[in-house]
Amino acid sequence: MGSYDDGALEVLLTNILSIIKPLEEDIRARYQVINEFRSVVSCTESLRGAIVEPFGSFISNLYTRWGDLDISIEIPTGPLVSSVGKRRKQSLLKDLMKALRRRGVARNIQFIPKARVPLLIFESNLGSISCDISISNQLGQIKSKLFFWITEMDERFRDMVLLVKEWAISQNINSPKTGTLNSYSLALLVIFHFQTCEPPILPPLQEIYVGNIVDDLTGAKITEATIKDICAKNIKKFRANGMDYSNRSTLAELFISFFKKFSRINTMASQYAICTYTGKWEHANSKDTWIAKSYPLIIEDPFEQPDNAARAVGKSELLMIREAFEETFRKLSDSQEQGSLINSLVRPQIRSHFYRRSHLDLSSTGRLSQYQGIPRDTSNIFPQRQQSSDPVHPISNRFQNVRLDTYQSPAAFSQGRSYYSTSHPIQNKYENRQMEPTSSQNVVHRSGLAIHDPGQPQNAVYRSGLAIHDPGQPQNVALRSGAAVHGRGQQTWRPRNSDRQ
Repeated sequence: MGSYDDGALEVLLTNILSIIKPLEEDIRARYQVINEFRSVVSCTESLRGAIVEPFGSFISNLYTRWGDLDISIEIPTGPLVSSVGKRRKQSLLKDLMKALRRRGVARNIQFIPKARVPLLIFESNLGSISCDISISNQLGQIKSKLFFWITEMDERFRDMVLLVKEWAISQNINSPKTGTLNSYSLALLVIFHFQTCEPPILPPLQEIYVGNIVDDLTGAKITEATIKDICAKNIKKFRANGMDYSNRSTLAELFISFFKKFSRINTMASQYAICTYTGKWEHANSKDTWIAKSYPLIIEDPFEQPDNAARAVGKSELLMIREAFEETFRKLSDSQEQGSLINSLVRPQIRSHFYRRSHLDLSSTGRLSQYQGIPRDTSNIFPQRQQSSDPVHPISNRFQNVRLDTYQSPAAFSQGRSYYSTSHPIQNKYENRQMEPTSSQNVVHRSGLAIHDPGQPQNAVYRSGLAIHDPGQPQNVALRSGAAVHGRGQQTWRPRNSDRQ
């Protein structure tokens, strides 16, 4: 019994990603929903002066084409975690629910007042995008940005998270409502896997930020801007040590080892907790909160310790989760299971549009033969949208903004400007200055760090962050004030001598 061919698996995973990664039109649709929602909020009397802030997977760039859109309505209270009480949040969400119904811009509206964080859930009439609305969820915003910075450390992280999310949905284990894993926990599992590889790809998160972010924000000890500066400095230090590109495992190799590692997750969970803060398994009896709660599975929230991100998982559901990991690893380990592997990795609606031909063509050797690996047609997966040939633009956040020729970042929307407006400077809450328009739309410009996509033109200009790529220098990249990642996240370009202070 042989294992799945790594080359064929790499092709398979790459082409799953080509379907599930958002296109430019998917990004544009979310911007339009945010604009429309901002209009509703501005017309709601009790929410006058409030700021609409997207967060979650949209900001961390860990969302798929059909991912939900998380939005926080910020009630001005200062730079620290808002003190808006739960009853006040419930009241404001009720007002918002009434306003949405009056405007007729949403359907399937659900108010969930007793959730840990009160929520208003609805489906937008624009693009049928599901939206989760909360009040003053600043902690959710900073978590999103921290995840975003982690995606910049190695591009394989984002790919793995998207693949694991799709796999979990296809296995029916991505729903805390039914006692299984939420998407946040799945992302933490991927981080933990990258921390415990040999050699590690990511450091323990305590090496990026020491301390408990929720306490620091709530206790008036620190601001978001300071957290950003600390994280950027520590990530730069991690790269300077050469750790970020020493592990050159392929995506397929990481994928297989991920399922191997967690195929016994229930056995490990009986004694240990998964802790990305320390980057290792910790004894489940090491913290009083864990002992008192008797959780079947503990995945510690590294930014809100010792909270358990997997607290919704039940005992019977943990067995189901383990079976999903175990069965998928078995298929990855057996070449005879290649024909059914795709059934385990993606949902039927993705599978039906995956190949040019309607089924896998397997040769007598059990390996993929004449494999096309190109989506046959993805337009019907999202019937209200059409596929675009334009490249997907990355998402910038409020820490760092640049005006692009065709669209603006979520940060621009948080300042109240409409989607097609490019005539005004983007105001940054940390830097209020006008940014020059770029000569290319192919700019990757994110949160104080920069990644250059090798598939795009070389004339991008990075500003206000840790790196600048000079225009007109195709391969001779000039960096200033830090480091940038080029290609597969496995090389670090160092500053020129003339740029060092």
